[in-house]
Amino acid sequence: MDTRVDALNLIEAACWNELERAAHEREHEWRLMALATADSGAPDLRTVVLRECDRTVRQLTFYTDARSPKVAQIARVPQGTLLVWSRRLGWQLRMRCHLAIEADGQAVSSRWARLKMTPSAQDYLSPLPPGTPIERPGLERGTREHFAVVHARISTIDWLELHAGGHRRARFAAAGPGWLHP
Repeated sequence: MDTRVDALNLIEAACWNELERAAHEREHEWRLMALATADSGAPDLRTVVLRECDRTVRQLTFYTDARSPKVAQIARVPQGTLLVWSRRLGWQLRMRCHLAIEADGQAVSSRWARLKMTPSAQDYLSPLPPGTPIERPGLERGTREHFAVVHARISTIDWLELHAGGHRRARFAAAGPGWLHP
């Protein structure tokens, strides 16, 4: 028996349920997301780790080093696209978003307070900016001054389901949901 959901509102809710789970479950397939930004007119793509999901404002949050190239790219062009794939579900989400960097203030400090005692904190303590050429990998530590938070406010979700019973595709946007040809 096929248990695929056909109601667009239930599919969208399931997408947000999975994103919420991914923000808290280290092994969830959507925890690692591809983020595309623009670099002088050319696309640039990298993996980010989903840290928070707030469906009420359609926002995903991840952390970065404030010196990373993506921060400068976001400052110039604050639009991007996030991409996730779930083999378990057979779902791909492409999410267009408006990106905002937060590098100081109480919200950043409280996130750092939660993160600083975890192994992940090392990712933000390097005295060197990301992409700096080095002789060999090392464990030099700096301070948290370069820790930043990136908020991705989702404007559109393009949902694609690859399924033996037929592929399906839908778009979820402010104007409302709608089916698309896969």
